[in-house]
Amino acid sequence: MRAVVIEQFGEPKDVLTAAQRPTPEPGAGEVRIRLILAPIHNHDLAIVRGVYGYKPTLPAIPGTEAVGRIDALGPGVTGLEIGQRVSVSGIHGAWAEYFVARAAQVVPLPDSISDETAAQLLAMPLSALMLLEDLHVAPGDWIAINAANGAVGRLVNVLARQRGIHVLNLVRGPVSVRALQELGFEPVIDTEAEGWVARATESTSGAPIVRAVDQVGGRAADGLLSLLAPNSELISFGALSGQPLTINPGALIFKQAIIKGFWGSMRAENTSADDMRRLIGELIGMAAGGALRLGIEAVYPLEAAADAAAASETPGRSAKVALSPEPV
Repeated sequence: MRAVVIEQFGEPKDVLTAAQRPTPEPGAGEVRIRLILAPIHNHDLAIVRGVYGYKPTLPAIPGTEAVGRIDALGPGVTGLEIGQRVSVSGIHGAWAEYFVARAAQVVPLPDSISDETAAQLLAMPLSALMLLEDLHVAPGDWIAINAANGAVGRLVNVLARQRGIHVLNLVRGPVSVRALQELGFEPVIDTEAEGWVARATESTSGAPIVRAVDQVGGRAADGLLSLLAPNSELISFGALSGQPLTINPGALIFKQAIIKGFWGSMRAENTSADDMRRLIGELIGMAAGGALRLGIEAVYPLEAAADAAAASETPGRSAKVALSPEPV
């Protein structure tokens, strides 16, 4: 089969190559899936660079989420059928014509959910939903999130709206402001504009901001801390800047703020099966009903994974870039 392979960790444009690999056979309790679409996530590229919390044994096939059709059933698998379209996340090796997953991981999908949404239904939406629940906010409360034009930011807006929670969106540049406003997400503040902190504070009409989600790191975290009300929480969700958090200790101390991290993979591991079914069921219901639609900006063949990775990290992107085994 054709697959995307890394022989060493490094910049995706330099280390992602296409190669022939043996088609995997499903073991007991596993299924083999033929790929339809696999999105490129930031954490996928962090794995390729060797800087994520998980490091695969090299050589490795990257890719952690996909939609595909079940191609073969391993021994002992029941309740699933060959040809069934499924989403799966939290796996390894999805950037290939075929990959293997535990049967318990796959989520069958109704036809009303498009391949584009199905390909990215679990990883980011599930993390965003778990994050929102862990914030412990009530309808009418205000939260803030930076890098709000990214996938997680847009998802947090959609999910928060379902719960009556207000979101203050922080982005960089007027293009990103317009992109979110066109989606109906308000208020949106450009953190590169002079006086942005005052405008952000005014945008809530005096209501306190009780939680803030930092996806950037570096000095951006301190900007969020400056917006928070006393006794609030700053959650570190990502580090797009590649820089350590820079925090003003005065604001931290006098606001008695709490700073903590959130890692969706670990949260999922500590979530009961019943609660996970509830969360995934909510996402499927929203997607099937049209409340949750996730687009794909561009699709690349497996052989062009390096180009796809570069496109995925191009500023101004409005949706995910994905890989497909089919010619594009």
